[in-house]
Amino acid sequence: MTTFLGSLWWLLVALGVLVTFHEFGHFWVARRCGVKVLRFSVGFGRALWSRRGKDGTEYVIAAIPLGGYVKMSDEREGEVPAAELDQAFNRQGVWKRIAIVAAGPLANLLLAVALLWAMLVVGRPDYAPVVGKAEGIAAQAGLRAGDSIRAVDGRDTPTWSEALMALTVAALDRRPVQVQVAHANGAESTHALALDRLPAGFDESRAVQAVGLTARHDLLPAVVGKVSEGLPAWGVLAEGDRITAVDAHPVGSFDDIAPLVKALGERGGPGMVEVERDGERLALELTPARRGNPDGSTSWLLGVANAGVARPAPDAVLRLNPIAAIPAAIDETGYQVQQLFAMIGRAFSGRVSVQNTVSGPIAIAQAANAYASGGVAWFLNFLALLSVSLAILNLLPIPVLDGGHLLYYLIELATGRPVGDRAMAIGQYLGLALIAGLTGLAFYNDILRLVS
Repeated sequence: MTTFLGSLWWLLVALGVLVTFHEFGHFWVARRCGVKVLRFSVGFGRALWSRRGKDGTEYVIAAIPLGGYVKMSDEREGEVPAAELDQAFNRQGVWKRIAIVAAGPLANLLLAVALLWAMLVVGRPDYAPVVGKAEGIAAQAGLRAGDSIRAVDGRDTPTWSEALMALTVAALDRRPVQVQVAHANGAESTHALALDRLPAGFDESRAVQAVGLTARHDLLPAVVGKVSEGLPAWGVLAEGDRITAVDAHPVGSFDDIAPLVKALGERGGPGMVEVERDGERLALELTPARRGNPDGSTSWLLGVANAGVARPAPDAVLRLNPIAAIPAAIDETGYQVQQLFAMIGRAFSGRVSVQNTVSGPIAIAQAANAYASGGVAWFLNFLALLSVSLAILNLLPIPVLDGGHLLYYLIELATGRPVGDRAMAIGQYLGLALIAGLTGLAFYNDILRLVS
């Protein structure tokens, strides 16, 4: 399946599941509040299949699989038989209407808990939270290669994904954090990362890199991919050689080679480059070549390029037993809700770019395909995050969204009378304009990401 078709397919699956479950929340509570549901549709447009149940509801599967909708009996939307007026939505008390409207977002939150529970039971493959390289702020705080990040500000980080999330959030807020690490020798210590010293305008999508941390699994192995003719390594090193040491200093990744070659060159003499080749360990003498740069600086070269070896397989699994997964899924859902509200606050306050907080269907489709390619557990994780996002989006106090209707009902509770038709109509137009603007911004951000 091509990337385009895969992205489209998984987008339809994700939206179909989440929006249908959202509408089922409205449907289920409406029925229990005595409201007659005229139609429950999975999808939009022309009906491909329909059946009328004993309860009088028409159940439909429609041609456009982008969610669904619930149509309830309502005098504002059509004539209601006199014998059924007590079943009309608009005739219900305000608390029943609040319950019916709030049921959609609540259903998405409950679905997120269920999805995260399933993800934890299945087991999500991931990487151990081990530091491959520490520079800048991270190095100044005392973090070193080989350190395993155990917790960030007291929140456990069993995998690199959890560590990445916690550090990114703190970096966006530019607040210092306490990082608990386990060193390679087994000792543990806590370090203060001064994230308030991050420069203005750093790349928010690469916040952890701005802190100076590189994960161990992101480091390229020190394998030679190409040897440049005319430079010292030509005829000495070969493609496929794994460099293990330069001038008696061990090499853990390809990034370690350049500073060691520079030190060897500045020392002014030949040195031994140790490699593994076809199962043998060799020590080869090389003298780095000096090259002047246009800015007046000097580079020392051996003349090798990395092999671009693929990322290693995951070396950790986030998994819990079915009982332990229940509170963990609830806690994670609450954490995601908290972080989404915080991100909305950052966007409105200008602390983060809206380019990194508002995504459209293109970005969602790409993410859906990427998560699905990671396996069932990762796709369940993605669906849970998207379900939480859908719940929070619908709770925003914007007319036409569930949150806008809830706002009207809260005003009704406070004033003792419903919001007037004129005020509701104005609110609907404003809400539609705001949604159209957000949709346009989302598409703009999607296109900007594609072209950049």
